[in-house]
Parts: sequence; C-alpha cells; structure tokens
Amino acid sequence: MDSSAGLHVTMVKKRLASGETCRKCLQAEEMLRARGAWSHIDQVVWAIENEPESAGMRLARRHNIDAAPFFVVDEGNGAEVAYGSVLKLLQERFAPTPSRNSHIEAGDIPALEQELSLRPPVEIVRWALSRFGRDCGLAFSGAEDVVLIGMALESGHPFSLFCLDTGRLHPETYRFIERVRSHYGVEVELLAPDTAALQVFVRKKGLFSFYEDGHQECCGVRKVEPLRRALGGYRAWMTGQRRDQSPSTRAHVPVLQLDGAFAGRDGALVKFNPLANWSSAQTWAYIREHDIPYNPLHERGFMSIGCEPCTRATHPGQHEREGRWWWEDSTKKECGLHSVPPPKP
Repeated sequence: MDSSAGLHVTMVKKRLASGETCRKCLQAEEMLRARGAWSHIDQVVWAIENEPESAGMRLARRHNIDAAPFFVVDEGNGAEVAYGSVLKLLQERFAPTPSRNSHIEAGDIPALEQELSLRPPVEIVRWALSRFGRDCGLAFSGAEDVVLIGMALESGHPFSLFCLDTGRLHPETYRFIERVRSHYGVEVELLAPDTAALQVFVRKKGLFSFYEDGHQECCGVRKVEPLRRALGGYRAWMTGQRRDQSPSTRAHVPVLQLDGAFAGRDGALVKFNPLANWSSAQTWAYIREHDIPYNPLHERGFMSIGCEPCTRATHPGQHEREGRWWWEDSTKKECGLHSVPPPKP
C-alpha cells in the first residue's frame, strides 16, 4: 500500500542572493530522485534570501522552521506536517514496504553470509531492513553505529533504534546521544537496568567492585539484562562491530549470523554486522565525508568508549580496545553483549 496516497507534498528550496540554489537543497532533490520519491513532490516553492515575503519564507515562519530545504505534507484533512529532514520524510512517508518473508532458516545463514560479505555496508543495511523493517533493532552507542543510522535512513526502510543507558556513561556521551537524536530527527529508546536488580548489586558490591573482581557482573546487570529484555521483542538486530576492533575477540565477526547469546521474539535472533569488513580508517573516512556526528571524547584520545569508570584514553600505538577495562587481560575485553564466533574453517 502506498503510504503517500492522498497526500500533497510541497518542497521548499532556498535560493541564495546570488540566484543559485543552496547545496543542501540540490542534495535533497538528488536523494529523492535516487529513492524514486521525486514523483511524490507536488509543488516546489522558493525561500529567497533577503526576501522575507517570498512563498518559502512565509511557509518557514508558519511552521517555525529556520532553513530550507524542508517539506510540508498536507494530509488532505486540513492538517499539515512539516519535515526539516529529507531522510525523515522518506522514512515516514515513502518507506518501501518490508518483505513479508522476514524469516531466515538457520541452514541459509552460511550462504547468505557469504553473499552479503561481498557487498558494501550500505547494501547490507538495505537488505536487512528490506526483510525486517522495524523488527530489526539498531544498537546505538558509538561512532560506527551512527554510520549505520545514516545508512538506515538513506535506505528509506523503517527500523528501530535503541541505546543502553547504564547510568555510568560520560556526560559527553549523553550529550552525544541527544545530538544524534536531533541531527537525524530519530527516536532513541534508552534501555535502563532493572532497578531492583541494580539496587541489590550496588548494596552488596558497591559502585566499583569491577576493579577487584572483573567487570562481567556489573555489565551483566547494567548492559546484558536490559539488552536481553529488549531483543526479546525483535526478530533481528544490527551492530557496528568491526573485525579490527579487537583481534583477540572480534577477528572472526561475520556480517550475518544467528545470535548465540540472545533470543528474539520468535526464538532465533538474526544479527547483522554490516561494518565487519571495514577498518577503523575506512569508518572514520566515511564519518568525515558524510559529516556524521561523533562523541567529542574521540578528540581527546578515547578511541573506544564505554562507561566512564571503565574507559580511558589510549596512547599513540595502542589498540583502540586497550582503553576499555585496562586492568584486565586483553582476551576479556567484552561485556557480554556479543557472542564470540569461532574461526571460519
């Protein structure tokens, strides 16, 4: 069913004083054409720089929007909805309908993984969301995950987005979460630990027991249990894991797998790691090229960012995971969110 039926969509472009169209407006039009949605734009009006009474400027004031491009959707009942983001417009109004066949048999995983591993991440993301839509939860915490958010929005398919709020994150991380929410116009579900379980743990062990007996118990309460609870409502989930993040624990991460640690709504849970084949350099090149938001702690030497007491900046020449749980052995630098796959034969 075409969700755009009965809608009248106006695109507002900005014309500069020089007479040229603003660059972002041209990019928005290119994206609409690439997604096959340009035919849904019924009218284009101009917000002309230095002309406050131009049609686009009047629409901007009416909808309290600062800058073009933006879109006004008339739903046909007198109600209008304004979108300041072309990605959000595509996702909410012109999203393709996900395939009804979202089930993947365990026996199909090896062949599908081999096929998808040859594709670039953006195609893996599009394939995953075309099958699962909102039944796929995207786990957001770091820079890699924001790359996936951008790719997911570009796909035009719906998806779900969540973040683990352990209660011990850096202040910069909380502001980063809000910046991502605002930048992309997306809803982020924050998953908190079970209050009763956390109170029992802290009462018995205190706030810094992990320095004495390892981080697994604390991570189990603050991360693993909330994630297990959330994933029980999905059929698939997507992470920003890369093989080069941790040679001792992630060297064999596949782009597609059945999750060995968690169950989904129907039992088996499909897990996508679209960036598995990318290096850190490729990831950061993409972030800079596409102006993707990232945690400001990265600029202070924090290459891998977790909870504040368990994360520190790394020195030149150190691997990015060496700043996590630095008092423990390198083979233990996982919190239990990701099962470690065996090497491929």
